Amino acid sequence: MAIERKELITYLDQLLQPHQFNDYAPNGLQIEGAQTIQRIVAGVTASQALIDEAIAYGADALLVHHGYFWRNETYPLVGIKKQRIKSLMAHDINLIAYHLPLDCHPELGNNAQLGKLMGWVPDAHMQSSGVTGLGLCATLKEPITGAHMQQHISKVLGREALHIDSPLKPIKRIGWCTGGAQGMIEKAIELGLDAYVSGEISESTVHVARENNVHYFAAGHHATERYGARALAAHLQQELGLECEFVDIPSPA
Repeated sequence: MAIERKELITYLDQLLQPHQFNDYAPNGLQIEGAQTIQRIVAGVTASQALIDEAIAYGADALLVHHGYFWRNETYPLVGIKKQRIKSLMAHDINLIAYHLPLDCHPELGNNAQLGKLMGWVPDAHMQSSGVTGLGLCATLKEPITGAHMQQHISKVLGREALHIDSPLKPIKRIGWCTGGAQGMIEKAIELGLDAYVSGEISESTVHVARENNVHYFAAGHHATERYGARALAAHLQQELGLECEFVDIPSPA
């Protein structure tokens, strides 16, 4: 099966609703390539390594969570930015990126997929808009210790999660938002959650967690955001009959 580029972008825009977000980068088509798309490589970040995989696969499009043209980045096409774009254009590969819309989709999004992977069922009243319009929270069937939660997260993601402990406090209600959303711990505290999970940690996050007696888990930006692009690729393959290959480029971040 093949699809026209315009038709694919229309389908993705209807699915992910990017107009609802004030994002940090343009969502949708970022670099124009082949008009007809049959083979897609999906991944987290449009790095040179992922571009090389797309070229080797003979892809017509590269579909990612982290694309280009971020707010406040420099304009000149030099260095690695020039090389990446040159590689895409030389092989007529479309670059398609969805940032916040891919975090927030209630089924295919990074947050929904992470919750599904962890066995956390989002509270019903949070599923449509999320904790902050981005994250989710869940009430666990049984309380769990912080140490056991750290072990669970680390085992599922295959990466050691950093845990800021709240000694003697069991976890019954947990919130999460993938990637660089450590600042949303303040909202988790407002909601009275026992624990909050994100990808990254800042120096200040440690003190906010400790002084508010809440568990915090930094599970990795890349590690928490591998699953939206993978789910979206599977969706496109099933619904549109396209050849979609998810490629994970390992990252310790």
